[in-house]
Amino acid sequence: MTAATARSASIAQHAVAHPVPCVIRVHGVMDLDHSAELRDALRTGIELAHKERRTDLVVDLTHSSFCDSSGLGVLLQARSAAADQGLTVRLAAPSHQMLRLLELTGITEVFPLLPACPAAATVVAGRVVPATIGPSR
Repeated sequence: MTAATARSASIAQHAVAHPVPCVIRVHGVMDLDHSAELRDALRTGIELAHKERRTDLVVDLTHSSFCDSSGLGVLLQARSAAADQGLTVRLAAPSHQMLRLLELTGITEVFPLLPACPAAATVVAGRVVPATIGPSR
């Protein structure tokens, strides 16, 4: 083993996952008309979280007023893509309507739920990917 190989092996052993999640803030509605915007924002968040060795991607739904099956489909696709990268997608502050949608579709247990967006995540400069998705309903 060369010195350079030994150094890179040592660096790899000490790389650890970042404890602060990346956050996607969703504003407005998650429906068919806005699914492409949501998909792009989630893709960006997954790429950023993976690049920075984070373990969680939090979708902050505090300001999301509505989600239909299209929005839910995008969230499920993002969950699958994130899992492929070793990430967990968590939903923060889901509305009553969102919780009911998860219940009705039988996927309540698929997404870990948080009562609010983690405070530590919001103070990481440049790490919050804004996703203003359409007008509020």
